[in-house]
Amino acid sequence: MFQWKEKSAQVSKLTGPFPDLIARVLASRGLTQSDLDELLNPKLSDLKDPFVLKGMKEATDRLVTAFKNNEKICIYADFDLDGTSGLAILKYGFEKIGFQHVAYYQPKRLSEGYGFHAEAVEELKNLGISLIVTVDVGITSFKAFEKAKELGVDVILTDHHLPADELPQALCIVNPNQKDCPSGLGYLCGAGVAFYLLRAVKRAFYDDPDLPKNEWDLKEVLEFFCIGTLTDMVPLVGDNRTLVKYGLKSFGQTQKAGLKALLEALRLHDRELTSQDVAIRFAPKLNALSRMESDILPAQIYLETDHRKANQMVDRILENNETRQSLQGDAEAKALKILETWTEPDFVYVSSPYFHRGIIGLIATKLSQQFNRPAFVGSENSEGMIVGSSRTPQGSEISLVEALRSAETVLNRHGGHAAAAGFELHAKNQEAFKGFLKAYFENAKHEKRPIEIDFDTTADLSEISTHVMKWYDFIGPFGVGFQIPLIKFDPVSLLSMKELKGGHYKLSLSDTTHSHKVDALVFSPSEKLVDLLSVGQQYQVLSELQWNYFNGRKTIQLLVKDLKLL
Repeated sequence: MFQWKEKSAQVSKLTGPFPDLIARVLASRGLTQSDLDELLNPKLSDLKDPFVLKGMKEATDRLVTAFKNNEKICIYADFDLDGTSGLAILKYGFEKIGFQHVAYYQPKRLSEGYGFHAEAVEELKNLGISLIVTVDVGITSFKAFEKAKELGVDVILTDHHLPADELPQALCIVNPNQKDCPSGLGYLCGAGVAFYLLRAVKRAFYDDPDLPKNEWDLKEVLEFFCIGTLTDMVPLVGDNRTLVKYGLKSFGQTQKAGLKALLEALRLHDRELTSQDVAIRFAPKLNALSRMESDILPAQIYLETDHRKANQMVDRILENNETRQSLQGDAEAKALKILETWTEPDFVYVSSPYFHRGIIGLIATKLSQQFNRPAFVGSENSEGMIVGSSRTPQGSEISLVEALRSAETVLNRHGGHAAAAGFELHAKNQEAFKGFLKAYFENAKHEKRPIEIDFDTTADLSEISTHVMKWYDFIGPFGVGFQIPLIKFDPVSLLSMKELKGGHYKLSLSDTTHSHKVDALVFSPSEKLVDLLSVGQQYQVLSELQWNYFNGRKTIQLLVKDLKLL
């Protein structure tokens, strides 16, 4: 089980119009009285100047030249929802400004893989493209830039990933994480960098007397910004927080045909959305398209204007997601069966020809959480080649990049981040690969620790009210860098429980006097947690607060993250 730890920021209790429970949550995060106005009332007028980003002036000048020369432009974006969101920001925004020839290209996740590819540059050159703008990709794609230079195609590189010491030979680079960039905007995702490029171009058009003026509002692309920022798990601080807060206000009321159709199908339309609605309920349906390499791209949903076509696409999106869920469920069951005889204490490894390549990252995440150790999952093709994905459990200090590097003599390729990385090897090298991993983890001598859960404060069920919930929503959005408040309720009694479809549980909880009751949801609990549930027992419960929408009613419920018997 998990080890609970209460946050202990040493600050004075905050005062304001909010309830005491909200004051305790804010204080637990180290916020002071002087921080409150910026937190509660962020202003779009306080956003940083886009031209503070290194390379932005050169990028904007080149785009203005492309407009004046009526050139064909292509936006080349990564296939994930960060890249797709940035693509939509630029495609939608450039056309609103007045650009006439804006194409886009995304590599296929499975058949082409991540990156800015030289073959694609050749293809785009043959289509008459003279300027490429990358989104969320390119900072390590040296061969593609060499090909672009050879073919006379200019490339504006926009990205947010950490660069190497050497940079590609792009026309210009806009990346807040490159050396000597003074912007302080390193928390932007790829879509965020694209949004700042669009802001700069719009201003350049406004300042140039020879260019057409257009009064369209940049707020029209904030839905796209929200999706990219919330799904790429970048910190919700600074300008990110401001833009997501404003974007969520308009997202639930969007009139963009594709987004609206999917929101309606998920019963999320015509209400204020939370960051969790976007990241947990909305985005995975779109992510499944590239995972399964569907014939529909997420970008088509972002940009569709015909409501009838949008509804048809959404039907296929939901069917595709059901296929993904089925394949994932079957694969997780197979993986657990295979691992019944696994004896290594420091990591788990499993590979099968029955694992779809598009879902191995999801399986690795599930296994890392369940076993509380790094998980390596592979999908084997008919030629004996294994493409794999790896994940670490929450709170781990282990670097998967270093672990994979220790086995690079038997790997065809590998790369990624400390907590999420990919690899490729031949099936004949599996035993050697596992041996290298075993040696690495033994030598690293990482002490295996229980997973810690930090919670904000302890409260009584009597403190939950619609007034508290309004303030709870108002202090959002929540995400990386400003986590969803986690509250310990102690003690509570379990009045009733019911298993729901999908292995979830609906609980009815009360305080010990039964004077205050609340419904609670336990999402995909472990067997150990289910075994603890017994009507009539008393518990300590760690949970988030949330609204439950059902049959036109809006009620408060707890989302249980963990519980302990008293």
